[in-house]
Parts: sequence; C-alpha cells; structure tokens
Amino acid sequence: MKTILDNLNWRYATKKFDSTKKLSNENLNTLLEAARLTASSYGLQPYHIYVIENEEIRTRLRKVSYDQPQITDASHLIVLANKPTFNDTLIDDYIENIMVVRGLSKDDLKEFSQTMKSTLLDLPDAQKGAWTSNQAYIVLGNLMTVAANMQIDACPMEGFDNEQYNEILGLSDKGLNAAVVLAVGYRSKEDETQNHRKVRYSKEQIITHIN
Repeated sequence: MKTILDNLNWRYATKKFDSTKKLSNENLNTLLEAARLTASSYGLQPYHIYVIENEEIRTRLRKVSYDQPQITDASHLIVLANKPTFNDTLIDDYIENIMVVRGLSKDDLKEFSQTMKSTLLDLPDAQKGAWTSNQAYIVLGNLMTVAANMQIDACPMEGFDNEQYNEILGLSDKGLNAAVVLAVGYRSKEDETQNHRKVRYSKEQIITHIN
C-alpha cells in the first residue's frame, strides 16, 4: 500500500490532462469536503470555492489564462475566491454559526467575537485581502495533498487575468476575488512532464532543527 510520501512523490503539476477521464462524483465530493474541512485562521473561512464544469465558461477562462490547456482539459476546475475586504458581518455570521452548531449563546462567545473584531476589522483593505488570500492558499495546499493521496492529478495555477476571472464568474458583485485556481483530473500519457525527476532541496538544505 502506498504511503502519503509515495503519493507526494508521485504527484506533479500536471501540464496535460486526459480530457476523456472524469472524476467520479464520489471522488469530487471527497475533494470538496476536504476543502470545506481545511483549517483557517479563527475558523472564519473568508473565501468561497467554485467548481467550474460549464464548457463555455471554461473556454472563456482559458482565453484569459494564457491559453493553458489545463483550464479546459482537466476533469474539473476549482477556483478559490477570497474576500478582498470584509466588515463585522464576516465575524457576526461566524458567531451565529458557532451558536447553532455548539448550542452556545452570544454571551458565551462575546469575548471571542471581540478578539476577532479588534484584531481584524481595523486592518487596511490591502492587508485584509492579503490575509484572506493566504487562507485560500491553505485550502489549495490541502486539496493538492488530498488529491495526491487519492491518485488524482492536479495543477495549481496563478497564471490568469484576475480581473477577467472576476468578471466572467461575477465574483466582484459577490464581494469576492479569484485568488488561485486548481485543475484536477487525470494525466495524459502524452504529458512528458510526468517523466521528469522531482527537483527539491535536500532535507539538510531546507530544514533546520532548533533544539
């Protein structure tokens, strides 16, 4: 049985997908549940996850993604959209959700709510956007690891026109911004990249233990 390290060595940023192979609904739902369960700062999840299957929309997105074939050829395209800014509604909605799930009162969570608001709400918009984008990238990392462990190929993608994505997907109207994209599916036999040796720094070069 392959270990998680075997699967991480197996994975690579897939350049060419087999467009005839599709993820099963079960596998797709597992990936999306992994995304939903991903840790985020305070648990706030200041992002939204879009699964793009519509061929026409994906063709339009490919045109503003430097014509990269993964956009249209992968089984599914996942767009992680962060909130470029936010107000107290983000925190208030989260508090309400905790109250429902854990059976707590607003008074029980008053201190937690105030801590989040005092820490986050006075940040400038640029810093808010950077923070929420970082949260979306945590989801990306978790998705890539889970996909590898399921022997599902993936390619993280930053090479796209952010503003065009926002327009095509109507994200700006929802107070969202396309942060990063993940194409998922199954590699094509014609993708030569899969035969390249993985290049990483050695443990000694990149890891330092401070005892």
